[in-house]
Amino acid sequence: MADNASLRIYDSIAGLLSNEENPTPLVRLNRVIPFKHATIYAKLEWYNPFGAIKDRIAANMIQDAEERGVLTPGKKLVEPTSGNTGLGLAMIANAKGYSLQTPMSAAIPLEKRTVLRFFGSHVIELDDTLCPAPGAPEGAIATAMRTAETEPDFVMLNQYQNEANLLAHYRTTGPEIWRQTQGKATHFVAGMGTCGTITGTGRFLKEKNPSLKVIGVYAEDGHDIPGVRSLRQLAQTQLYRPDEYDQTTEVTTRESFDMCLRLNREESIIAGPSSGMALIGGLRFVPDEPGVIAVVIFPDNVFKYASSICRHFPALCPPAAESDGRAGPSKDEQFLEKMFENLKNPHDTIRVDDLRQLLEGPEQPLVVDVRESELYGQLRIPGSVNIPMQEIPDRAQEFPEDRQSPVVLVCGIGKFSKHWTLYLKSMGYRNVRSVKGGMSEWVRKGFPTHNSIP
Repeated sequence: MADNASLRIYDSIAGLLSNEENPTPLVRLNRVIPFKHATIYAKLEWYNPFGAIKDRIAANMIQDAEERGVLTPGKKLVEPTSGNTGLGLAMIANAKGYSLQTPMSAAIPLEKRTVLRFFGSHVIELDDTLCPAPGAPEGAIATAMRTAETEPDFVMLNQYQNEANLLAHYRTTGPEIWRQTQGKATHFVAGMGTCGTITGTGRFLKEKNPSLKVIGVYAEDGHDIPGVRSLRQLAQTQLYRPDEYDQTTEVTTRESFDMCLRLNREESIIAGPSSGMALIGGLRFVPDEPGVIAVVIFPDNVFKYASSICRHFPALCPPAAESDGRAGPSKDEQFLEKMFENLKNPHDTIRVDDLRQLLEGPEQPLVVDVRESELYGQLRIPGSVNIPMQEIPDRAQEFPEDRQSPVVLVCGIGKFSKHWTLYLKSMGYRNVRSVKGGMSEWVRKGFPTHNSIP
C-alpha cells in the first residue's frame, strides 16, 4: 500500500517525515497569550518521526550528501550535536545502513545522551558548551572535523554551514505554514541555534509575502537551553543571516523555563524549554491587532529535559526516598549545585581579557590547566602548568604554600574549573579564581597559545 497521509498509513517510518502534504500540527494558543485580537499558533515539531524539528534537516542533509556522492555505502557519519540533530541522524542512519558517531557536550541532558546511545550512536562526551563552538580546540565540532579529516571512512555533514540544513525548511516548514494559514500568516517566530529553521523558513515565507515579519529569538550568555545559542554564539554558525530577520531579541533561561511550565500546565502542550523561549521572544514583537496571525516554532517536547527541570524546579524533584525508590537530587547535591552557581560572581571568576592583562604584568598568577594532559599538550595558555583535575588531591603540594598567592584555574569551558576552585577554597586558598569560558573563550578571543609540551 502506498503512503496515505490522510489515513496516516505509511510504507515505512520515513513516510512520516514532514512536508506540505503531511505537515506537523498548528495549535492555537489560548491561555498563555495576553491578546484579544491576534492569533498565535504553535507548530508542534515533535510530531516529526523521531521527535524534533531536526528530523527535517537530518533527512535532507543525508539525501543531499548521497546525491553529491559524498556519502556512499560503507561510509560512516560523524556529527557534533546538542542532541536533536544527532537523534534524527541516528535513526535515518539506521534505516539507510550507516553508523553514526556524535561528539557532544557532557552538559547535554542525560536523557538525550542516553537515548542517542540507545538509538545506536557512538556518543563521545566532551567538556564543551551546550551548543558546540567551532573555536573550542577540544570541543565537539573540532573533534568531529579531526575525525572526518584524518579517517577517510568518516563523513561530517556539518549542520552549522550546510545549505541543505536551511533548504530542508525552505522546502518543507515554510510551505507547510503557508498552506496551513491559507497564506494569511503575518509573523513567523523561531529560536536560533544553527539558524537553519529561521533562515530557510523565513526566506520562503518572505518570498510569498514580503511584508511578513520574521522574528528570531536567542538565549542569554551562559544559558541552560540545549539547541539554541546566545548572540555571541550565533556568530559561529554560517547559516545566521541577520539581514533576513526583521527583529531579534534575547530571552533568559528563567523566562524560558517558566513559560515552558505554563505551556504544559495551562495549554496542555508538552513543549520543551526552547519552545518557551521562542514564545516569550515572539510576544515582544507580535502586535495585538485584528488579522495578525503568528506562527511560533516549538522544536521538541519536554520529556528530554527531566534533569534540566530538576535544576530549575527543584521542588518538583524531591530527594530519593528509600521507601518508594524515587530518584531526584538530594539536599546535599542541591546545596553543592547552588555553591557552584554562586561561584559565577566576579570575585571567584576571571574574564580572559583580565587574565591576559595579568599575565602581561609584573605579578603573574599561577595558571593551572585542569584538563587532561593530552588536551593540554594540544593547546594551552602560555606559562600555564597542567594538573589534571582528578590528580589535584594527590598533587596539592604543587600549589603555593602561601594560601594568599593568586591561582587561576582553567578548563575547556569554565565548568569543571569552578568545581576545583571551590575545592581549593576548602583548602584555605583565598585568591583562587576560575577562567570564565575557559580555553574555548581564550581561543575565541584570538589570544596567544602554545601547542606542544615543553
